[in-house]
Amino acid sequence: MEPLDWVGMFKRYVGNDLMTPYFVAVDRLSRSQANNELFAYALFMAVLFGSLGIVALSPDLPHGDALGVSLYAFLVAGAAVFFVYSKQPAPAAICASAPLGVLIYFALYGFHPNAGLGDKVLQVIIVLLWLRYSWRILRIAQAYPTLRNVNPPVSGP
Repeated sequence: MEPLDWVGMFKRYVGNDLMTPYFVAVDRLSRSQANNELFAYALFMAVLFGSLGIVALSPDLPHGDALGVSLYAFLVAGAAVFFVYSKQPAPAAICASAPLGVLIYFALYGFHPNAGLGDKVLQVIIVLLWLRYSWRILRIAQAYPTLRNVNPPVSGP
């Protein structure tokens, strides 16, 4: 039995410049690469914020029965769905504001009561990295009309 080729699997599923072009500069992306990246981002945002919108309706959370939290979550989820089809900068900007919304939520309502200092720092770092990545998505949306339209090579058996 051969051992797993972890490096090869990483390159195949994460480091593949055609299917997951996360490390390709925006000005070097093709439309098919941008479509793949934008679809994954929009799917993540729609599922996450759609779920958060439903969960945020509970009055047991730190924000109580503040309807604004749910409305904002549904706005981001709707913008993500619209964005994946339109590739317009406006819904991308709404999605890019989500990490800022999370930071504002942390500032207004705090963290989970059982979260230690390390957990809070980790959460803030993750949200800041997410904010940085959201700016990449916004740049892709702005550059989308000028991206080259190259069809990827089809690999077969």
